[in-house]
Amino acid sequence: MVWKPHVTVAAVIEREGRFLLVEEQTASGLKFNQPAGHLEENESLIEAVKREVFEETAWQFEPEALVSIQLWRRNSKQPSYLRYCFTGQCHSHDPHHPLDDGIFATHWLSSEEILTQAKRLRSPLVAIAVGEYLKGERYPLALLKSFLDHE
Repeated sequence: MVWKPHVTVAAVIEREGRFLLVEEQTASGLKFNQPAGHLEENESLIEAVKREVFEETAWQFEPEALVSIQLWRRNSKQPSYLRYCFTGQCHSHDPHHPLDDGIFATHWLSSEEILTQAKRLRSPLVAIAVGEYLKGERYPLALLKSFLDHE
């Protein structure tokens, strides 16, 4: 069997000291996560994160920087994830747009509130990404190159 990680994107979105999280249904119950999801065929990483943020939160998102690239492998029996974590700004919220299946609600939480919810985080990457953001980790989007043949 060929091992390959799932490629995902996530957005660390901060406004006035609070971070946009989704509360989503998982096999382990309701969990908090950054707006995030899988890269789809024929889309760039930037297109993927914009789409995922809108589908999960009904906010338009403009990425400004890459916070980190995270490889998470829990154990050999679980899938591995290669997660591209972006930061940027939200605008143009559409409160009437339906959220993705499984998204229960969106929340703006402080970093302290996120840490107190550690047991309800979808993965440790949620708190790690907020910590990286708060430390000022930012990398230019120009690092990402897409060569997609749409023929």
